Amino acid sequence: NYETILAMKKNVLLLFTLSLFGQISAQSVNTPIEGATEFVKNSGFRITPPLRDLAELIPEFDERDDHRIIHNNRLAFPAANPDALPKGVDPIAQFNMGERMFQQRAPLVQWNGMNGGTPPDPSGAAGPNHYVQAVNTSWRVYNKTGGTLTASANLSSLWSGSSNSGDPIVMYDRHADRWFISQFQTGNNAILIAVSTTNDPTGTYYAYSFIPVASQFPDYPKFSIWHDGYYMTANYSTKRIVVFDRAKILVGDPTAGMLIRNMPSTPSNGFFCALPADADGQLPPAGTPCPVFSFEDDAWASGSADRIRVYNVSCDWSALTIDFTLNQLLPAQPFNSVFNASWNDIEQPGTTQKLDAIAGVLTYRAQYLRWTGYNTVTLCHVVKVDATTGQAGIRWYELRQNQSSGTWSIYQEGTYAPTNESRWCGSIAMDEQGNIGMAYAVSGSSTFPSIRYTGRLATDPLGQMTFIEQVGATGTSVQTGVNRFGDYSQTSLDPDGLTFWHTGEYISAGRKTRIFSFRIAGAAGVDEQVIGEIKVFQDGMDLIVDAHSLLNDRETHVDLFDIQGRTISEKVVLPVQSAFNTSINVSGLAAGPYLVRIGNEHYQRVIKVMVQ
Repeated sequence: NYETILAMKKNVLLLFTLSLFGQISAQSVNTPIEGATEFVKNSGFRITPPLRDLAELIPEFDERDDHRIIHNNRLAFPAANPDALPKGVDPIAQFNMGERMFQQRAPLVQWNGMNGGTPPDPSGAAGPNHYVQAVNTSWRVYNKTGGTLTASANLSSLWSGSSNSGDPIVMYDRHADRWFISQFQTGNNAILIAVSTTNDPTGTYYAYSFIPVASQFPDYPKFSIWHDGYYMTANYSTKRIVVFDRAKILVGDPTAGMLIRNMPSTPSNGFFCALPADADGQLPPAGTPCPVFSFEDDAWASGSADRIRVYNVSCDWSALTIDFTLNQLLPAQPFNSVFNASWNDIEQPGTTQKLDAIAGVLTYRAQYLRWTGYNTVTLCHVVKVDATTGQAGIRWYELRQNQSSGTWSIYQEGTYAPTNESRWCGSIAMDEQGNIGMAYAVSGSSTFPSIRYTGRLATDPLGQMTFIEQVGATGTSVQTGVNRFGDYSQTSLDPDGLTFWHTGEYISAGRKTRIFSFRIAGAAGVDEQVIGEIKVFQDGMDLIVDAHSLLNDRETHVDLFDIQGRTISEKVVLPVQSAFNTSINVSGLAAGPYLVRIGNEHYQRVIKVMVQ
C-alpha cells in the first residue's frame, strides 16, 4: 500500500543520506556583519479610546471582505540544483501516526474566530483571562471560553488615519503583562504597533506609526518579544532586521523609535522572512543577543546545503545601533522545500484548484524558552515529502543552546506526514515541561481543508510526534478561484505554561478561522505527571515561594527578574518530598511587575507577581 511503499523508499534513502550527513558537523561562524543602522522616530502617536467602547464595525462572520486579496510581495523559483538531496522521499518522514491518546477532552475549548480577507492571516494569543485574535482586516477580544468582550472592529480603528492593510500579529507580552497588536500599511509602507496601556486588552492602547526613510513595503511582517525590544522581520525587497523600543513603548513614550538595518546576503528562493526568537517563560537576561533563524535548501540557486542559519542580533538604544552576526550553520537532514512557482501546491477534493503551501520560510513562531543549563527554540516549515506525489509535510525542529558556550545544535528533528494527505501552514511550541504541541492545516484528495494538531512528551523517542492526530476544525468545502491560504497560523503558550492555543484557517462554506486550546501535559494519563501547585505572594518585604507536588527532588533554581530581563535574585533550593518553601527579599525594589522562575532541567514555571 501507499504507506508501505513510501516507508521502503524512505529506509533506502535514509541509509544513503545518513552516511553522507554523518560526515557533516555544525559550523560556528561568528562573522560580524558590517552595515549602517537607521533610526526612525515614530511618525504618529496617540492613546486610543477604550476598545470596549468601540461600535461594531464589521458584523461577525460578515463576508464583505471575503474576496479582498491582501497584498503580498512573494516570489518562488523552481529548483536550480538537479543533484539536490533528498532524491525522492524525505529521509526522516514519519509515516505512522503516534499512538498516544489525548485523555482529556480535545480541544479543551473551541470556537469560530473572525473571517477576514483572502487569506485571513489569523493571529492570536492568550493571557491570564483573555484571548485576542486579529485577522485581515479586523480584531476582537474574547474571554477564554469564546465569549466576545469587544466588537469585531477594523484594524484601522487603532491608528488614526490608517486603513485596513492587513498582515496583523497579536502577542501577549507576559513579561510586562501587556497586549501587542500590529499591521502594515500599504501606500506609505508604515509599520503600525499598538500596545495596551494596562493588562486589560479591552482598554486603551498606545498606538504608534513608523515609516522608515529607506522605505520598502514590509510584506509578511513577523514579530517577537525580547528584553531589549520588539523584534521584526519581513519579506522586504532588501533583507532587513527591525527592532522597536519596547521599554519606551510600554510606558507610552511619544519619542519611541525603531532601528532598522540590512541583513547580509542570505540564501532564499524569492520569498524570505527570517524568524526572531520569541521569548516565552523567562525573559532572557539583559544583554543576551536575540537569535534570528532562517533555513537554506541545496535545491535553491543560492543554497549550498540543507541547514538552519542562526544569526545573533542585539541593539544599543544609547548608540542607536544594531549589531548583527552570522553565528552558526546547523546541518539538517535533507529536505525539499521547493514547490510550484505559481504557489499551486496543495490538493483539494473534487477540484483542480490547489492551495498555496507557503514554502520557503520558517512559519510563525520561533518560540524560545530558557531552562536550567540550556535554551530551546522550536521551528517548523513545509517540505515536499515525496517528489513524485507532491505531498506536503511539516519539517519540525527542537534546537538547543548550551548556556555556557552559547552553541546551538539540532537536538531533534522530524517530518510529520502520517497519511497521504498534505500538511502545511504549521505552528509549533513547547510547554514548560518540555512537551511539544504542533497545529497545522490538512487537505487532500478526499479531505477538505481542515485544522489538526498533534504532539509529543519530552520523554518520547526523539524526532517523533507520538500523539494520535486530533481535529481542531473540520472543513466541509473547497476554495476556488484563488490559491492564497493562510498565509500563517499561530500557536501560543498560555501563561499557565502548559496549555497551547491555536488559531488557523479552514474552509467550510467559505473561509473560516478557528480558535482552540489543548494540552500535552497530563493528556497521556497516569504515565505522565503535571507540575503541582506553586504559589508566589508578598509578605512584608519578602516574596514567599511555596511549591508542592513537583516533578522531582532535584536542585531547583528560584530566580527573580524584572520585565527588562535584569536578574534581581538567584538561589538554588533542594525540595524535600517534592516540595519546598523559600523567600526572596524585595526591600528596595520599585513597585511593579516582576517574574519568578522556578525550575530545573526537567520542568519550569514562570509566575508574574506585583511587588508593592
